[in-house]
Amino acid sequence: MEFLQNNLLSVILWLPLLGALPIFLLGKRFEYTAKCIALFTMLIDFGLSVLLLFSFDFQNPGFQFVEKRLWIDSLNSYYFLGVDGISILFIPLTTLTTLLCITISWNSIKEKVREFYLALLFTNIAIVGTLCALDLLLFYVFWEAMLIPMYLIIGIWGGPRRIYSTLKFFLYTFFGSVFMLIAIIYLFLKFGTFDYTKLLGVPLGGLTEKLLFLGFALAFAIKIPMWPVHTWLPDAHTEAPTAGSVILAGILIKLGAYGFLRFGLPMFPHAAQEFAPLLLLLSVIAIIYGGLACLAQDDLKRLIAYSSVSHMGFVTLGIFAFNPIAMKGAILQMINHGIVTGALFMCVGIVYDRTHSRAISYYGGLASVMPVYATFFMIFTLASIGLPGTNGFIGEFLILLGTFFTNKLLVVFAALGLIIGAGYMLWLYQRVFFERVNPNIERLAPLRVNEFLSLLPMLVLVFLIGLYPKLFLDYMTTSIEHLLNNLRF
Repeated sequence: MEFLQNNLLSVILWLPLLGALPIFLLGKRFEYTAKCIALFTMLIDFGLSVLLLFSFDFQNPGFQFVEKRLWIDSLNSYYFLGVDGISILFIPLTTLTTLLCITISWNSIKEKVREFYLALLFTNIAIVGTLCALDLLLFYVFWEAMLIPMYLIIGIWGGPRRIYSTLKFFLYTFFGSVFMLIAIIYLFLKFGTFDYTKLLGVPLGGLTEKLLFLGFALAFAIKIPMWPVHTWLPDAHTEAPTAGSVILAGILIKLGAYGFLRFGLPMFPHAAQEFAPLLLLLSVIAIIYGGLACLAQDDLKRLIAYSSVSHMGFVTLGIFAFNPIAMKGAILQMINHGIVTGALFMCVGIVYDRTHSRAISYYGGLASVMPVYATFFMIFTLASIGLPGTNGFIGEFLILLGTFFTNKLLVVFAALGLIIGAGYMLWLYQRVFFERVNPNIERLAPLRVNEFLSLLPMLVLVFLIGLYPKLFLDYMTTSIEHLLNNLRF
C-alpha cells in the first residue's frame, strides 16, 4: 500500500503494459482470452484512477502525487509526473473511455483481435503519460507516441479510405509537433532544463516569447483541431472503427486544449494575451462553421465529427477569455464533450455493425425498431444540444457567461452556434428515428448486453454532471484561480 501511495500515477500509467505483455505472448487461438485480459486490466486501471480522484486534495493548487526520478542524465531530463486540478479529471476519463472501447468492440472486431486490443492499451499509456508529464521532453515523447497506435487503429481496422485518412491524420499532427519540438529544444539550450516547473516565469524577450508560443500553439491547434487546421478530423472519424472514433473524440482532441492550459498560458503569458483576440475569433468561426457544415452532411459519423469542431470552438473560447468562470466551463466542457460525443460515436457504431451503412438516408423509423437504443440516442442528442439538466448545458453556459465579461459581441455569435447545433442534431434525430420505417432496418437486432453496458456509464455521467456540476467544478477551481493569478499580465 505504501508503494501504491507513493507511485500511484506510475501504476496507473504502466498497468496497461502489464496487461499487454500476456496478450502479446498469446497465440491467435486465444483471442477471447486476450479480450478478457484487456478488459480486466482496464477495469483495475479505471478503479485506480477513481482512487486517484478521491485521494486528490482540490484545495491544493499545486501538483500532487508527484514522482521525479532522473531519466536521461546527459540531458538533465527527468521522469517527472504530477497532476493538479486542471489535469486530474482527465485521468479517469481516459481509463473509462479505453475500458468502454474494449466493451463496445467486443463483437465488432473480427480480424487481428489481439493486435487491436494491444493498440488500445498502448493508446491509453500514451494519453495518460501526456496528461501527467511535467518534463517537456517526457511530455513530447508521450505526445508523439499517441500517433503510433492511433495510426494503426485507423489504418488497419478502418473503412475503405483508411489509408488516406490515417496518413492525413499522422502528417497533420506530426507537422505541428515538429514546431513544438523546436520550441522545446530552444528552451533547453537557453535554460538547461526540461523541467516545466523551473521554466515557469523565466525571462523571455517579446519576439522570442511570441515565436515559442506559436510553436506550441500550432501543435495544440491542430490536435484540437481549430479552424482552419481541422480538415483531418472528419476524415479520421469517418474511416476509424468505432473505438478509434471514441478515443479521438473522447480524449485525443482534448489534449490540444489541455496543452494550451498547461503550457501555452503559464509559460508564455504575454504572447498568449497578445494572440488571444485572434484565437477567440478563430474559436467563434469554428463554432459557426462546424455547425453549418453539419447541416450539409448525409453521413452520420461526418456530422458528429464536424460537431466536434463546433463544440471544441466553445472550449478554446473559454480558455482565451482569461476569465475563471469561462475557464472552468472550458475544462468541464472538455469532459462533457468526451462523454457525449464518445457516446454518440458508440451509438453510430452499434447500427453500423448491423447495417454497414453510415448514410442518414439509409435509416428512418429506427425508434420503432430499437426503442431502447433510440432512448439512449435521444438523451445524448439533448446533452449535445445543451439541454438544462444534462452535462452539455452547464459547460457551455459557464463559457458564455465568463466570455461575456471579455467580449459581448463574441458571445452573441457563439450563441448563434448553439441554435445551429440544436437544428442539426434534432434534424438528424428526426430523419433517423422518426418518419416511416425504412425497409432497410425493419429487422435490426436489439441492443446487445455489451452495447448496453458501454452506453450506461455515459448516460449516468450526463445526468450526474448536469444535475450536480459542483462535484466536478470543485476539483479545478483552486488550480484555475492559481493559474490566472500567476499570469504575468
